Amino acid sequence: MDSKPSAEPMSAPRKPPTPVKIVIAGGFGVGKTTAVASISEIPPLRTEAVMTSAPAEIDRTGHVPSKTTTTVAMDFGCITIDEDVKLYLFGTPGQDRFGFMWHDLVVGALGALVIVDTRRLDDCYPAVDYFEKAGVPFVVAVNKFDGMLNHDLNDVRWALAVSDEVPLVTFDAREKLSVRDALLAVLRNTFSRAQARTAAT
Repeated sequence: MDSKPSAEPMSAPRKPPTPVKIVIAGGFGVGKTTAVASISEIPPLRTEAVMTSAPAEIDRTGHVPSKTTTTVAMDFGCITIDEDVKLYLFGTPGQDRFGFMWHDLVVGALGALVIVDTRRLDDCYPAVDYFEKAGVPFVVAVNKFDGMLNHDLNDVRWALAVSDEVPLVTFDAREKLSVRDALLAVLRNTFSRAQARTAAT
């Protein structure tokens, strides 16, 4: 008598990756929208509006004369790092007049990438101050416009008055792998800060 074939063991369903919220912040025109678009595995959500002459005066567009649009709410994209982690990226508007939106965007974020344009360091102070006061771990990323680094990183750290505990990296917002490395620096910083807090308790 033929025996019935044994049933094959069913494999357990794969656990979805853990969602991690990362905020990408910085001043006007530093490359936030470009960074999200470069890395996102889905078509990024953009909330850009055409700039008229009035906001162009307010936002001091002299160093970015080719910029004709501005983010008025947020940018959104996502990227799966591996089987365990999926990043959800929220880009903030860069202008002071949209600063009231930052609080809602930062709620639940595990870390932040603060993008810096060394041609306009003054525009980067508000973002650095915000995350220092909010207690959100962040990494300062100097965007290499035209592939150039105009200032030594130690000089940038001194000018921004950020402590040695804050990682400072360079990247190119137009290049996917470069943006990925900057985001991985945010993850490493967040996890190391969490481990340090755990060890202190």
